[in-house]
Amino acid sequence: MANELLDDIEIRCVADVRATLGEGPVWVEAEQALYWVDIKGKKVFRLKDGEVNEWATPYRVGSIAPKASGGFVAGTDRGLADVDLPGGRYDIFADPEHDRPGNRLNDGKVDRQGRFWAGSMDDSQKRASGALYRIDPDRNITRVDDEYRIANGPAFSPDGRIMYHSDTGRGLTYAFDLAEDGTATNRRVLIRHPAGSGHPDGMTVDQEGHIWIALWGGWCLRRFAPSGECVRTVRLPVQQPSSCAFGGPNLDRLFVTSAREDLTEEELRMQPSAGGLFMLEAGVKGIAELPFAG
Repeated sequence: MANELLDDIEIRCVADVRATLGEGPVWVEAEQALYWVDIKGKKVFRLKDGEVNEWATPYRVGSIAPKASGGFVAGTDRGLADVDLPGGRYDIFADPEHDRPGNRLNDGKVDRQGRFWAGSMDDSQKRASGALYRIDPDRNITRVDDEYRIANGPAFSPDGRIMYHSDTGRGLTYAFDLAEDGTATNRRVLIRHPAGSGHPDGMTVDQEGHIWIALWGGWCLRRFAPSGECVRTVRLPVQQPSSCAFGGPNLDRLFVTSAREDLTEEELRMQPSAGGLFMLEAGVKGIAELPFAG
């Protein structure tokens, strides 16, 4: 890969929350705040004006996104939920994996049309029983793709016509053609991540259409051109970056979540901020995310 190494870029830990499995960052423009989750620690966090708030969750929440009608939608280990954070309410409205015991919903995002997408995985990480679901504004749910080891992403091109999605367990990032009605076709392998380079985890897309992917176990973020070529690598002070999202008033700050799970005491001494939320200025802007229209 023709990587541009940026070891000298300033990277700050802006929330030292020590999450077991930090994930799912999303910038909520209406609040000018970043939300993210600790899946295994059962928490939702918010960073606003430099202050961190947290809420305990009754379920393991893999992803969360604001709704146009207020509150949030979330993918959990019990299914899809309407969430009222201040009220502590998690109302499950559908379980697309009721026929797949041992699975849980993992990463999820809203596309350029206001649809919510959520992937799933075998909680024991042994079976390729994960899938990718599309949740339309009328709450109709479609199983779009199947047989994932660990579904992560998705992310969407600026015009919404391409969807990117990874199988972390296989080390592959796919591209799909995405029709206006949400039909995803022509799945193809866009990136084969080499063994030893880290596993593709959460991702986002910038205004130039490039894909930023957190490499779990790889100590880095990588930026890929729409062709799949790696054009930039940003080294991080943590081994297990898990996802990334643009935020800030000008969408020019890149936030990165991370995890502490499975790290030894010695490894934690080398990376004491593991599980924290990091921020860097990437020199490129992101795209404002829509709320879920449902």
